[in-house]
Amino acid sequence: MFNATFMEKKELMMEKKELGVREEETLELRLDSSLKELSLYQAEVDVREPGGTLGRLLEENPLLPGVILTDNQKFYGMISRQKFLECISRPFGRELFLKRPIKALYNFAQSEILLIPSDTLIVYAARRSLQRSPELIYEPIVVQISPIDYRILDIPQLLVAQSKIHEVATKVIRQQTQSQLIQTEKLASLGQLLAGVAHEVRNPVTCIIGNVNFLDTYFKELLQLISTYEEQQEKSNEKIEQVKEEIEFNFLQEDLSEIIQSMREGSRRLKELVSSLHSFSHMDGGNHKQADVHECIESVLLIMKNRLKRGIKVIKNYGELPPLYCYSGQLSQVFMNLICNAIDALDEQKEQGDFQPIITIETKHLPSKDNQNDWIVVRISDNGVGMPKEIQNRIFDMFFTTKPAGKGTGLGLAITHQIVTEKHGGKLKFRSDRDRGTEFEVFLPVMSK
Repeated sequence: MFNATFMEKKELMMEKKELGVREEETLELRLDSSLKELSLYQAEVDVREPGGTLGRLLEENPLLPGVILTDNQKFYGMISRQKFLECISRPFGRELFLKRPIKALYNFAQSEILLIPSDTLIVYAARRSLQRSPELIYEPIVVQISPIDYRILDIPQLLVAQSKIHEVATKVIRQQTQSQLIQTEKLASLGQLLAGVAHEVRNPVTCIIGNVNFLDTYFKELLQLISTYEEQQEKSNEKIEQVKEEIEFNFLQEDLSEIIQSMREGSRRLKELVSSLHSFSHMDGGNHKQADVHECIESVLLIMKNRLKRGIKVIKNYGELPPLYCYSGQLSQVFMNLICNAIDALDEQKEQGDFQPIITIETKHLPSKDNQNDWIVVRISDNGVGMPKEIQNRIFDMFFTTKPAGKGTGLGLAITHQIVTEKHGGKLKFRSDRDRGTEFEVFLPVMSK
């Protein structure tokens, strides 16, 4: 009837009490601690036993908040110390209940039982407990360990544990706030550095582009002059022909033209990269203006080109979009974070020989249905490994990351969510399935607040 495990736990608690140590004070709790980490009472009795058996059990164990009731070793219910005392304190209560089977007492005193699985978070269990009606708030909770194992949690112990978790949360928030301030300062410094570098590089790049055009013109004019000399020359000159052969004049004409063209293309791409860096560096919140979402995406893709070269195919399905009032630098950060996450997910799967990593970027204009704001939707998806279900509700939490130490700060998606929702009044949604990939949807109101 009375489980030996409970006796051992009771003796341990009494020993701690004699030493002046409370178990809940020494328990190390985290924000995600669950009920199974607490000390749970394990005492049960069969409902066919007389009520006196239940009374002696509670009398011998004054710390016991209640008892699990079983019927043929199957869970039947729970009766708390308070309910038991209320019943036997009634007129003729002892005569009615102490000699009769416990089942009669339970049916008479029966009240709503809060039954919670052992893997439930402590903070969630405390909230559910306090949401009960006032007369049930201090009734013990039944915690299900397994289909055949049920235990009891005392409410004061639960509230003490919740209080400790609240202290932990306060400390974590304080640390996170400090870390976020440091990170914000670093981002601001990085933005200033990028702006300065972009400004310094832009002038020589512009000079190179202009001179490449002159070089191309001069080269064509020189070739024209040489051609004119050859036409006016009555007979070929052996010395000239020898030099032309030594320098491979015919090849030189073709190759130099291609070199000049490649210089022009490289200069153009360098100019685009500098412009992208300059745009991306404007991370401050004071530059709210019209911007082209496609230009923001293309700037990020250009900056990320080196990482995308490694066998990743980018599919772009762009729709017709109106200009968006936004902080373009911050939106560039959003797209960069989402594309970086997609690349990281694909890198985990690229080792498979027949796997083609793909990132798909789609944009769409959603006209308003209620004469309110139109919406712009940007979808960024990958065909990577996907995210486990157990972490999907935490990906926007600050400092949460599944990446190895040194490779992830846990800030990317949290900042992305903040920029989209708080800075632009938008919405950020995602879908992810194991072995099928992940898709993020960024919803932005055209007249962003």
